[in-house]
Amino acid sequence: MLDLRLLQNDPDRVARSLAARRSDINVDAFAELDGRCRALLAEVEALKSERNKISAEVGKAKREGKDASSLLASVGDMGDRIKKLDAETEAVKSALTDWMLRIPNIPHESVPVGPDESANEEQRRWGEPGDFGFPPREHWELSEIHGNKLDFDRGAKLAGSRFTVAWGWAARLERAIAGFFLDIHTRENGYVEVLPPFMVNRKTMTGTGNLPKFEEDLFKLEGWDYYMIPTAEVPVTNLFADEILEESVLPLGYTAYTPCFRSEAGSAGKDTRGYIRQHQFSKVEMVRFSHPDTSYDELERMRGHAENLLERLEIPYRTVVLCTGDMGFASAKTYDLEVWLPGQNKYREISSCSNCEAFQARRANIRYRPDGGGKPEFVHTLNGSGLAVGRTLVAVLENGQRADGSIVLPKALVPYMGGLEVIEPK
Repeated sequence: MLDLRLLQNDPDRVARSLAARRSDINVDAFAELDGRCRALLAEVEALKSERNKISAEVGKAKREGKDASSLLASVGDMGDRIKKLDAETEAVKSALTDWMLRIPNIPHESVPVGPDESANEEQRRWGEPGDFGFPPREHWELSEIHGNKLDFDRGAKLAGSRFTVAWGWAARLERAIAGFFLDIHTRENGYVEVLPPFMVNRKTMTGTGNLPKFEEDLFKLEGWDYYMIPTAEVPVTNLFADEILEESVLPLGYTAYTPCFRSEAGSAGKDTRGYIRQHQFSKVEMVRFSHPDTSYDELERMRGHAENLLERLEIPYRTVVLCTGDMGFASAKTYDLEVWLPGQNKYREISSCSNCEAFQARRANIRYRPDGGGKPEFVHTLNGSGLAVGRTLVAVLENGQRADGSIVLPKALVPYMGGLEVIEPK
């Protein structure tokens, strides 16, 4: 959520931000609602002041034995009017809040302006795509060679399209990848591991910006105030909702390995085959709470943590900064890490690392108390995939394949696979 004072005092800046994001939201709607809210509040306050004045006159008339019936009637009429105005004010406030909850964050000044992913700017590349000497297979073809260890048919039988059953070494490889990521984050990068609920309520979803705008992308439990989490960012960011942290504890870093659930609304026809775009997938998430003055240093640090994982897995990747038209709703700046998939002959996103500044903290009311005293301020929140486990598995399979269909595992994962170095077809 944006600062109310920014919307009131500098609506032109907000309008420029919305235009850069290719949003069709009109700032004039805020001015109209805000003006109506202020007018109602002023009218209510004036009526209450007048009612208090007349009430005093009623008391005086009664003490002097005078007839106060007309004054009492006037007080009653004012009370009815105030009650009606209070209801109208609450309705306008609700509409104003709903409007503000649908406004995306303002991009950082360093973010490139552009309409879509074509305007994203590449920052760096690491590793060279391998020359296999044969046409590299896609991951589902490798799965078939290995007896359908990624079983899309049984996933569809159990749940529907975009669900998968992993068998044998594929299931273990998912667990190995997640364990490797968690160990690096907790042992080397200073994150504290968290196991949050996989279902959260509407307030929690609203705190990170998933509601109300993206309700169609979520899975909701009918008859309950529960949503399945689309990412661990949601519960972990809200750990300190409505709390005040001490400045001295910042920055804080947390990591969580959870399933994620997404309806993929609007993605019809995209990645309908394979393991790339599922309704349920696993991810290791990084979340950081930062002092506003150092949050962009923390973003660079988080990006480095994600890049380091891919380098240890010996998987080529590139890092891009997203333009205004492609970045997420809550983000002020986002880096995407795109991993090379030889079967598809292109780079595919495997991690997004974002600084949301105070946008989520303002929605969730997460503040810190300055060490020198003074009024509590909003923290800056950051989140990043470290990394998407299923997509990492795909990258491991496709980059490690050999002509006979066998798969050479990255050295970093061998201890997590019980010493297995090569997965042979059977």
